[in-house]
Amino acid sequence: MDTSKVTGISYLPRAVDPLMIRVLDSAGAAILEGPRGCGKTMTGLAHASSYTLLDTPEAQTAAEIDPHLLLAGASPRLLDEWQLIPQIWNLARREVDFSSEPGRFILTGSAVPAADPIRHTGAARFIRIRQRTMTWAEKESSLDDGGVSLSALFEGESPQPSMSTAPLERIVQSILRPGFPGLLNSPSDIAARSMESYIKDIATNDINRLANLRSEPAVVEQLIASLARSSASEVSQATLRKDISRTLPAPSEGTTAKLLELLERVFLLEKIQPWAISLRSKARLRRSPKYHLADPALAAAALQADANRLSTDLETLGFLFESAVVHDLLVYAETLGGHVQHYRDSNGREIDAVLTMPNGNWAAIEVKLGGGQAQRGAESLACAVDQIDAAPPAFKAVITGTGFTATLPDGTITFPLHALRP
Repeated sequence: MDTSKVTGISYLPRAVDPLMIRVLDSAGAAILEGPRGCGKTMTGLAHASSYTLLDTPEAQTAAEIDPHLLLAGASPRLLDEWQLIPQIWNLARREVDFSSEPGRFILTGSAVPAADPIRHTGAARFIRIRQRTMTWAEKESSLDDGGVSLSALFEGESPQPSMSTAPLERIVQSILRPGFPGLLNSPSDIAARSMESYIKDIATNDINRLANLRSEPAVVEQLIASLARSSASEVSQATLRKDISRTLPAPSEGTTAKLLELLERVFLLEKIQPWAISLRSKARLRRSPKYHLADPALAAAALQADANRLSTDLETLGFLFESAVVHDLLVYAETLGGHVQHYRDSNGREIDAVLTMPNGNWAAIEVKLGGGQAQRGAESLACAVDQIDAAPPAFKAVITGTGFTATLPDGTITFPLHALRP
């Protein structure tokens, strides 16, 4: 569907598009999930032949009279924000059951509703697709330009060497530029205010639609700020509880766990699980997850970090840059059917991002802000990989901010984040 005819806005190609096509060619329905404002409606419209927006008064009225009316239309039919009319799920599932035609529906949602015993899982009929905010390449409309392809790396290809680098100023600008399509061309001050408002809306409205909280919005905002400070780091619940105790005296483990769950259900929070693998050494694997907010610009806003601060506070910039790398890897791994995890053992050896593929292949990735740190990153990767009792990785890579593209003497590939492609 031509989105410009429906919304007046031309569609910006997204990395998830090829996956959407494959799913709609084979499964009964696609469930497109992700944070509010990340572009799900536009992606759904771009792949749909008809649509209904369930947050409109017309749709709400139709649901009260006969919800089957909402399903009538050419396939694939977009059912946007399906969780607002929960009964639409079972109705769509039944339509899929009674049809041999693939790609009947696209359901989009900005929140995961609580479990409902009368809502069927949709297993074997619906395929979930996670859409995230825009990557560096998507924000610069360079998805189809030459770069370093993640899928090609897994196929054993080496990237072409390139001296193309990015200055530190460009790294800062990219982190502060929100990956929400509606804000791509906003002035920097408006973008920052929008991110602050986004966080307040999550704390005040969004999670309260999922659960009746006794906690004040200020508690949720404090937790989001604490998570932003811990971006790309392992953080314990004890640390998070200590941080939010500034606004909520003596918070319980249950309260903290519930708030984290709700932030995940509105897709504000990404939990990167530790990689479970056997070790050759007697070291023990660390089991704590790492947390990242849905977009690096959200983390910057939660920390009240502007361009001036990030340009002088290189430690904070480094954490946010690693979060930006993990964000883009998550987007591209989604299209390949892979997963992103992290590794750390009790001897302090770690891998910032471990990519695992359905065929068992895996890759080890280190993140370094400065291009001059690439060799040190390669040495760190070699030490960590040597402890792992598994087949060698398909590739090792050091992704930098200001570096160039090359293959280092030990075979490790290094390239800047702006060159990363699916």
